[in-house]
Amino acid sequence: MQRTPLIVAIVASLGLAGALAYAANSGAITRVSAPSARASLQTLQSAPAGRAFAAAQSTRSAKPAPPPPPPPTVEDVGDVDSFGRNLRWLGVASGFAVVSTDCASILAQDPDATCQQVSSQPGVTSFTFNDVARIRLPAGASNSLLCHWFSPQVTASFTNSSDAPVLARLTSRPSVTVENPVLNDPALIDPSTGAAFGGKLTTSVTGTERLVFTLAPWAQHHQTLRGSQTCIGGMLSKRALVEGYGLTEAQAASFFASPTTLRLNIQGVTASADEVTFSVGLRVIGD
Repeated sequence: MQRTPLIVAIVASLGLAGALAYAANSGAITRVSAPSARASLQTLQSAPAGRAFAAAQSTRSAKPAPPPPPPPTVEDVGDVDSFGRNLRWLGVASGFAVVSTDCASILAQDPDATCQQVSSQPGVTSFTFNDVARIRLPAGASNSLLCHWFSPQVTASFTNSSDAPVLARLTSRPSVTVENPVLNDPALIDPSTGAAFGGKLTTSVTGTERLVFTLAPWAQHHQTLRGSQTCIGGMLSKRALVEGYGLTEAQAASFFASPTTLRLNIQGVTASADEVTFSVGLRVIGD
């Protein structure tokens, strides 16, 4: 049944060619203008038989589109969730904290300063500074990844006020506390504590500083450490939430679709230090 219009079109075309040949032999052919010829051709093509013939020609000349390439796997690219996605700039924050033998003077000048009093010399002083800097992300800020750029500057002054050598020491470790409503589910257990998340988890951040050396009697030593660290696998990712923290795929997707607060912390120990200052910057990017 589909061949009838095509046959009709061919017959019509042959008939038109024969008529033109006869007219040429008899001397009755007349010059036809280009617009008139185009109009006649359009009229012929608009007829049912003409349309069927054009469609058949188009079908024979069209080439099938090649199949799309398969998506990459974890073995191919390592992180399929962020593969091919654009980088998103999500925010920047800075903070300041100090360990000192004289926090009273520092707080007198700035009541809002974060200061840990040195407990004894040349004994060991532990310090923990929570929420030194913070970034509040709106819902859906990133698709599957939170990655940090961390730039600390640490300035330390050590003194030995004795006749014997002493050990000078400084260790500092940054971390980020991540608050998200998905973590309020009491059935979700933090593997690092064995208890429910309670709305937040804490993850480490590259940027640990460490100094250990012997300080001679009645000697002083000043040192500044600075640098910038960036993440590779992500400060936190959808894959880490599933494989490392026990969330389901749906919960991990909901995590990134929810508002999130990031709080930078610094903790560590020092010995024989008069003062240690931390000036830090945190930038977060996502996908």
